[in-house]
Amino acid sequence: MQGVISSFFFAVALFSAPLSFAKPPQAKLDWQPWSAELFAKAKQENKLVILDLEAVWCHWCHVMEEETYANPEVARLLTEKFLLIRVDQDSRPDLSKRYADYGWPATIFFDGSGRELAKRAGFVPPEKMVGLLKKLIKKPIPEEAVAEEKTEIPESPFLTKALRERMNKRHLAQYEGKTGGWGSVHKFLFGPSEELALLEGLRGNKASGQKGLVALTKNIKIIDPVWGGVYQYSVDGWDEAHFEKIAWAQHKNLVLYSYGYSITQDPKFLVAANDIKNFLTGFLLTPDGAFYTSMDADLVKGTHSEDFFKLDDQGRRAKGIPSIDKNIYSRENGWYIQGLAALYAVSGQDVDLKLAENAASWILKNRAREDGGFTHGEKDVAGPYLGDNLEMAQALLSLYEVTGDRKWLTPAEKAAQFLAKEFSVTVNGKPFGFKTSASALLPGQKPDLDRMENIRIARFGARLFQYTGVDAHKKMAEQAMRYLVQPTLATTMPTAGTLLADEELTRPPLHLTIVGAKGAGSAKALFQAGLAYPANYRRIEWWDKKEGELPRKDVTYPDLSKPALFVCTEGRCSLPMFDPKLVRAKIDDLLKAKPAKG
Repeated sequence: MQGVISSFFFAVALFSAPLSFAKPPQAKLDWQPWSAELFAKAKQENKLVILDLEAVWCHWCHVMEEETYANPEVARLLTEKFLLIRVDQDSRPDLSKRYADYGWPATIFFDGSGRELAKRAGFVPPEKMVGLLKKLIKKPIPEEAVAEEKTEIPESPFLTKALRERMNKRHLAQYEGKTGGWGSVHKFLFGPSEELALLEGLRGNKASGQKGLVALTKNIKIIDPVWGGVYQYSVDGWDEAHFEKIAWAQHKNLVLYSYGYSITQDPKFLVAANDIKNFLTGFLLTPDGAFYTSMDADLVKGTHSEDFFKLDDQGRRAKGIPSIDKNIYSRENGWYIQGLAALYAVSGQDVDLKLAENAASWILKNRAREDGGFTHGEKDVAGPYLGDNLEMAQALLSLYEVTGDRKWLTPAEKAAQFLAKEFSVTVNGKPFGFKTSASALLPGQKPDLDRMENIRIARFGARLFQYTGVDAHKKMAEQAMRYLVQPTLATTMPTAGTLLADEELTRPPLHLTIVGAKGAGSAKALFQAGLAYPANYRRIEWWDKKEGELPRKDVTYPDLSKPALFVCTEGRCSLPMFDPKLVRAKIDDLLKAKPAKG
């Protein structure tokens, strides 16, 4: 009887106490950084290699950590048969560019020689991971045959008329009319696609211009209405945002909304650009004036944050702030600087310029190399990378464009010289594009060339040539174009970036020059009016005679008693303009082009 009573009271105590079931302890996986030494070890130990290429802001990366890599069977197989590599893709642009089509997260499997066996894009559930691991352990052969690459270097670095027409058709075909904007499943601003549409609208193609304006208007739905900043993308239309806020998205949106505002004068586009700037200053601005990298998609890693982002500012802050990646990278700061410079061009607000200049000064002080290049972060384990040098060179040129201050042009040219020297690719003795990293990921590996990077270097080289007249910069742009004009690559969607790059190498830009002392308020007003004019490809200079000749002296201007603005395009120059309020209308008349209406 006593035993029965004891059992009874034990049962009462058991069911009265709050129940708690602790999660089984997670296996500690031995993740290592990427290194050639680890592959050598894998080969020696007859093991395979797994690369978990993640992003610190990525929701599905967090879910994979919580579910897949915490699975006991996954952990057992990985521990017994694999060496493990984990890399934050923002920290390694070489790996990021190589596997961008597979993430994030991107999961890549190798043998010890570095041969790729399998690749998976996005979240891999535990049961599928177990099956894949067992298959690779049993039969470690590549899932896909690697086709032998045959590179045919085009004779000309420019698009043929027929190829350009094919690319234009593909550009138009990618527009999705039902929801608006380019792309179908994932909705976001591509950058060059919208830019080309807006440019065609300025030239009189109203249908094209309207497509660009619709994309900008729709995309406002994925700008955070509370904290500002644009989410990376939306799924199945514009109403299902993924909440990470990454640097490239902020850059594209700042540039495009500034451009859209310059065309239409529609205040909603200026508001959108300022909302992005406010996110940068509110959450990513460092105490010293540079910018951190990104904001996480999740408040609690691995937990979808839709309800959190529906809250107002007070409600969000009561729960916390998603983690900020506090790395300070040259590439990302270059993107932010370019975006802020574009905003300043249309806003005229000194605070926008100051933010850009402060970030540039910090990077020049803390990330510049003695040879004119830039490191990625404070301590680069690899590199140098094309992206850091290209984006900072373009950022410095952007600051020269919007200030006329030559202190920005000199380091821009040094960075251009560095990237031309360090990242140039030669095939069969001929210059052929630029590689992502100065060093190979593994010994003997072929260099990776990224299309978007080569588009951006072609456009940068063309602009820098226009400002300096230095032929080497034009040759750099042409070298990038030789890679880009390969027909198969050129017609791969999206095609707009290569179309824009080709045009900027084959047509002169809108050339505006303000002649007048930089201390004169009237000269500054003329310069600001020139900056605000809608031109995606321009050469704008401010000639103060006290500073000596302009970097490129190819036009002679008259000696006038007061500041004036001159417009030169297609081999002709305007009469001097003195009234900033009339600049826009007079340039329109000169070009015989009227801006599109929003």
